[in-house]
Amino acid sequence: MGAESPHRVGRHAGAVLLSYASQDTAAAQRICEVLRAAGIDVWFDQSELRGGDLWDQKIRRQIRDCALFIPVVSANTASRHEGYFRLEWDLADQRSHMMARDRAFIVPVCLDATPGAGTDVPESFHRVQWTRLPGGETSPEFAARIARLLSPEPATAAPQITVSAPSAALLSHSAGRPAWLRGALRATTAVLAGIALAYLLVDKLRNQAHVIGAPLATPGTVTASSPGPLPAPPAGTAFSPPPHSIAVLPFVNISGDKKQEYFSDGLSEELLNDLARMSELQVAARTSAFSFKGKDTDIGAIARQLNVGTVLEGSVRRSARKVRVTAQLINTVTGFHMWSETYERDLTDVLNLQTDIATAVTSALKVTLLGDMADKFQLGGTRNPAAFDAFLRAYQKAWYDPGDGEKNLKEGIAGLSEAIRLDPNYALAFAVRSRALSDYAASYANTVPAIRKAFDQAHADARKAIALTPDFDESHLSLALWYETASLNFAQANDEYERALALAPGNVRVQIRYSEFAAAMGRTEASIAAARRAVVLDPLHANVHLFLGKALFFARRYNEAIAAFQDALTLSPGDKDLEAQLGYLYYLLGDFQRAREFCERKPSHGCLAITYDKLGRRADAEDQLAKLKALWGDSGAVTCASVYAQWGSVTKGLEWLEVARRLRDPALELLKTDPAFDPLRKEPRFQAIVQELRFPD
Repeated sequence: MGAESPHRVGRHAGAVLLSYASQDTAAAQRICEVLRAAGIDVWFDQSELRGGDLWDQKIRRQIRDCALFIPVVSANTASRHEGYFRLEWDLADQRSHMMARDRAFIVPVCLDATPGAGTDVPESFHRVQWTRLPGGETSPEFAARIARLLSPEPATAAPQITVSAPSAALLSHSAGRPAWLRGALRATTAVLAGIALAYLLVDKLRNQAHVIGAPLATPGTVTASSPGPLPAPPAGTAFSPPPHSIAVLPFVNISGDKKQEYFSDGLSEELLNDLARMSELQVAARTSAFSFKGKDTDIGAIARQLNVGTVLEGSVRRSARKVRVTAQLINTVTGFHMWSETYERDLTDVLNLQTDIATAVTSALKVTLLGDMADKFQLGGTRNPAAFDAFLRAYQKAWYDPGDGEKNLKEGIAGLSEAIRLDPNYALAFAVRSRALSDYAASYANTVPAIRKAFDQAHADARKAIALTPDFDESHLSLALWYETASLNFAQANDEYERALALAPGNVRVQIRYSEFAAAMGRTEASIAAARRAVVLDPLHANVHLFLGKALFFARRYNEAIAAFQDALTLSPGDKDLEAQLGYLYYLLGDFQRAREFCERKPSHGCLAITYDKLGRRADAEDQLAKLKALWGDSGAVTCASVYAQWGSVTKGLEWLEVARRLRDPALELLKTDPAFDPLRKEPRFQAIVQELRFPD
């Protein structure tokens, strides 16, 4: 969805028309009352919302004459395939096509978590930013925005906000351990595992899955564009997804044993990963594709939400020694089957089975294959059924099972070690264990020896994976992560990321991790481009939108970052971690009361320390910093430094950065671009630390 036009509409009388479904009358009334209280004329006469010629003439005249058209979108409108509001929407859409593209006319409002992607609305509704007003609760900011759009005066530049920006460490950290490390790295490793849980967890309590389906707690106004979930093609037009685009849905476990679910899911994901390594294909990422698991969703609806032209689905039946897989490829535009096949193989032949299915799919899609694709599809795999089984179980335990995150990760590492014991040449197991160990070092290890031990093993595993499979993207990704976080060798990390991107541009894990790295290195355009690519590949994953928000944060495009965060909240309503991180962005914009409100929900000690200080509550601010130090001690050095920098305590900020330098804290990678440290940049001690880190140009 695009940004609203900066051009204003110079009229007030009868300026705004609200269009809504009858079930949403009460919510629309609340919106109307706030707008009218702000002196805005609103056409909202529910007594006359009926059919007939008189109504038809009047509504056409009002839509022709109104200055702004506000369609009220909700689950009610999405569920109704007929209604007067749909005629109103189509009429407004038709009028918009006669207007200049930079003129503001349609201003959609959404009352709940109804996503932009897949919602049946006119095409023009997808071109502009939706505003979320849960239940019709309308903020004064929204009314002010409508008034600005109606104002005949030209737009003026927004006033400069003279507020030092909080650390990106704060952006993804509530308890105090360096957020880029504790929050972002744990989050990143979760992404690397294809995890469907939230990434940017902001303290050590990582054992709760995020709540999906709760209403948004706080209405907000977005004033800048965000890509959001990919919009579905508008109603009444042909669905035209990208060529050679595909989603691999989770194969159904029909073994009669629910405990075998890890195997059918794992096999499906391996097929997805095989196809994603082909630059000729656009493959929907695991989280988005697997979000339909267990739901009776029409293939056409799935395709439109994921924007793919084909869907691969199937079933898996596993016995003691055999596996039977039925797979079918569906053209989502025509609805016809393009290919189907049933395979029955020994468990020792699973790797060839994956290759056969992937090759058949590419053939059905008429993709021109270069070289021996069997070698590419089988990169990093194993022919040992026991090792494959151990890997799938470990993968499930480390990144999918609910419960104690640290305990699950340790058990997952143990399971990966078992897979490696069973097949010492299992490159994928080495690569994944490397990332799991880096995750453990960053997120859970509490002593310097424990951190070093985990990082050292992670390095050895990444090196082994590359030795076994030099052209395997997962191996290079693991080594890049180690260079970035353990050795702080950013030049080498960049080389490894670029190698992984070249080998598998369709790997959403690579795109996301590179986006974060590029942002820290000051390559904001590359960072944003990679994050946007990740959104294309994984449009229904809340935290991919969150990573886009972080990329925009580093570019200091704070309004756009908030929009991306709110897209994430649309996909994961009521998520307290996401809401807490929004607090930091409101702090950046100088809205300290809203920052306090959001940051208190977690609570987030770092955010509250800087926000309370701006609100004149210094004692409370110092109390929050004390809690942060008590929780993490020296391992929270970079976050403490950012708090002191925000307070204007230059000496204290530099002292904490010296602690971080001595410990080789991975969060030091933030120093080049994080706006939190702007107050320290002219200090010789700060410049010396930055020079020592040898950031690439």
